[in-house]
Amino acid sequence: MSRFARLIFTACTLVITLYTLRQLKSSLGNVSLLHQSPSDSCLPLSSETLYQPGGNDRFKWRDVATQYPVSSLRQLSSKKRSRLPKVQYHFSTSNATVVEQRRNRRQEVKDAFQRCWQAYSEKAWLKDEFTPVSNGWKNNFGGYAATLVDNLDTLFIMDFEKEFEEAVAAAVEIDFDPAISALEEINIFETTIRHLGGFLGAYELTECKDKRLLDKAIEIGDMIYKSFDTPNRMPITHWNPRKAAEGELQSAPDDGLLAELASSSMELTRLSQLTGDMRWFDATQRITDMLDEQQNQTTLPGMWPAKVNARESDVRVGRRYSIGGETDSTYEYLVKMIALLGEGDVMEQYKRMYEFSMDTAFQHILFRPLVPDNADILIPGSVIANVHGESSLNSKAEHLACVFGGMLALGGRLFQNDTYLENGHKVTQGCVWAYRNSPMGIMADSVQMIACDSDVDCEWHNEQPEWYQLTSDPSYRLRPEAIESVFYLYRITGDEMYQDIAWEMFQAVNKATRTVYANAMISNVMSSHVSHQDSMESFWMSETLKYFYLIFSEPEFLSLDTFVFNTEAHPFRRNR
Repeated sequence: MSRFARLIFTACTLVITLYTLRQLKSSLGNVSLLHQSPSDSCLPLSSETLYQPGGNDRFKWRDVATQYPVSSLRQLSSKKRSRLPKVQYHFSTSNATVVEQRRNRRQEVKDAFQRCWQAYSEKAWLKDEFTPVSNGWKNNFGGYAATLVDNLDTLFIMDFEKEFEEAVAAAVEIDFDPAISALEEINIFETTIRHLGGFLGAYELTECKDKRLLDKAIEIGDMIYKSFDTPNRMPITHWNPRKAAEGELQSAPDDGLLAELASSSMELTRLSQLTGDMRWFDATQRITDMLDEQQNQTTLPGMWPAKVNARESDVRVGRRYSIGGETDSTYEYLVKMIALLGEGDVMEQYKRMYEFSMDTAFQHILFRPLVPDNADILIPGSVIANVHGESSLNSKAEHLACVFGGMLALGGRLFQNDTYLENGHKVTQGCVWAYRNSPMGIMADSVQMIACDSDVDCEWHNEQPEWYQLTSDPSYRLRPEAIESVFYLYRITGDEMYQDIAWEMFQAVNKATRTVYANAMISNVMSSHVSHQDSMESFWMSETLKYFYLIFSEPEFLSLDTFVFNTEAHPFRRNR
């Protein structure tokens, strides 16, 4: 297709998108659209009712020959849906003053997003990331417009109608041809949560009516599926698309990361639900079955180590365990898959695995830190466990592990478990404490704390050094995990205290990270001097600012009883 013809096609696509969205909004309104029960298009399809994507002239990964075909596909349950308990607090009508304050705060978040999106649109359009110090761009996720795709649903949620329409028109033209990939190897985990999750989340918000978004999800879903083409059907987590297209054999890693191996269940399952094509569910369920089978065989039974051998289907080889970096989304997806599925044997499998892992985490991973005000808070650390059943705690607090608070609170509501909810509150408060007690009002990426000998023996003494022993990584990478848990605790408990906490966090983060052009990573938040790094990952807008925006929105907007968010904050409709 010539450049001129492609421009004409894009313009026509934009007109069609504008008409479709205006038709939707004229009948429902943007906010009410997200409050409605799902249309029939959003309901799961059976394998007997396959969705057929539209045709195009782009590279098709499903046409690439399969080296290790699957003889039979695992199937999603067709049982009648169960009624899980409600997750979200029943909010009463707020007074006019509270509503006005919330709207003003939300508008400031929206303004911050708009400024970043404008910078990306002007200087980095269709690139992976905008560089907020040099006012340029970089491609570190294959050159498939990661920031654009990752923020389709954010544009919709924040009611940027024109920008959403332009972004969709551009996104559906992305070609996943391996010959034009900007990288030799693609991180399949990041591609799954950002790109596949981004297309699915945006599709869900159009009431599953804009089929171009589903077709695009299928396109990249086909590419992701090829990374599972190995002898044991375990994925090649850092995958070379050119070699795959040419039929060259590749292997799953023998020294990979748990999170990269086992954090695709939500995206691949939802794609199978929406299309009736069970290839994707089969792919991720094989990983889940392996985790389930070996959960009681690791050196810390109930949890899986950070390092795993996917090539040999062995998740028992590592010795370090945590809820933070390299593992976090695996545990996050156990409880979120329960919310997504809402029924059947697979849901019960996830429930059993989640409860087992939480029992172990409570016993070995969570610790109460020694802090000057003797606050009753909890922090997830990490553990080294050997084959003799001996374990030692590393009391390092990681920003990534802050997701644990919201994850526990969600499980507490789904299972009516007060211990989960209480520990979720204490973990969230632990991360808030770290924000409030750092020089910039922002928690470092990782900091070594002092673990109390016990909950009883936890009194601070004047001869103690600072509350942190050393800062392993003093940077702030624009991460979302803390505000995500604050958002969950607000929506689940209804406590308006969490909105005030969120506002404190937003003001501190926005002030310190703001550059001339957008917002940037900070080198050292444990110093009073701000030094920016030239990085603004797509999750700053797609997760961090989205959760800040949602906590100041109407509580019914994207209700947790209707939606569950993937680890990149893309909303998927729950099966209930």
